[in-house]
Amino acid sequence: MVVVVDTVSATPLRPRHPEKVNRPDAFSPPKPDWIRVRAPNSRGYADTRKIVKENGLVTVCEEAGCPNIGECWDKKHATFMIMGDTCTRACAFCNVKTGMPGALDALEPEHVAEATQKLGLAHIVVTSVDRDDLADGGAAHFAQTIRAIRARCPNTTIEVLTPDFLRKEGALEVVVAAKPDVFNHNLETVPSRYLTVRPGARYFHSIRLLQRVKEIDPTIFTKSGIMVGLGEERHEVLQVMDDLRSAEVDFLTIGQYLQPTRKHHAVMRYVPPDEFAGYEKVAYTKGFLMVSASPLTRSSHHAGEDFAKLQAARAALSR
Repeated sequence: MVVVVDTVSATPLRPRHPEKVNRPDAFSPPKPDWIRVRAPNSRGYADTRKIVKENGLVTVCEEAGCPNIGECWDKKHATFMIMGDTCTRACAFCNVKTGMPGALDALEPEHVAEATQKLGLAHIVVTSVDRDDLADGGAAHFAQTIRAIRARCPNTTIEVLTPDFLRKEGALEVVVAAKPDVFNHNLETVPSRYLTVRPGARYFHSIRLLQRVKEIDPTIFTKSGIMVGLGEERHEVLQVMDDLRSAEVDFLTIGQYLQPTRKHHAVMRYVPPDEFAGYEKVAYTKGFLMVSASPLTRSSHHAGEDFAKLQAARAALSR
């Protein structure tokens, strides 16, 4: 028997990261024991996955390969990624697909709100790909999604994790006017690593973005996070803390960078848990209301529980 494989007429699969295909492989050291997690296989995980798929939604949990997906989805917690699954940036650390995105789905805000209701979420996190192709960077779509969730689930608190809206004048104001409870924008790394890790972004623009949120509406909690293990120095992490506090950011997350593929930036070092504990202690002394620092910390991990702690910490200050 002869098997004929057509390698000419078949449409070739587009690589997930076409800009990285020709890069040399980057090798990370073996993962230490403290970074390993169980594969997801619970009933709660399956139920959450079913609701996500039925509503045609994208989650950053899947797209970014989050190590906490089993734990979070088992509790019916998911971070919805709006505006498609294709990002216009090509950050060296990120596993989200890159390329030219399609048109926005006008029904997506309602679908997110419906999934929020079905999952019974008390707190929801909504993030997105970067949409540099849109005049407002997708700000109006964020605002529509916030309003749709409010209309259907008025008691659900809403956290947004936004892009930087670089060179999109007025975009930030549109999102803030929709009044999310938490506005998160991640710095991702220290300034000296931006050129290789986050080349499409500008560190001080991101700091200013977070500062501007507080200037417009001081009642909104602000949040940001970085990854470690990308070649940063300790003193640089401490400087990031100071910069964020100068912008009155309330909540800081610090987690270990994990390499998605060998074409992505290598892990330069696995930071041990005791160093994370040290960072957390220092961050609290600098005035953050809430700090989460551990190898498996991610922006949206335990977001609901952390929001309750944020509220309690603010209330304690006002007594």
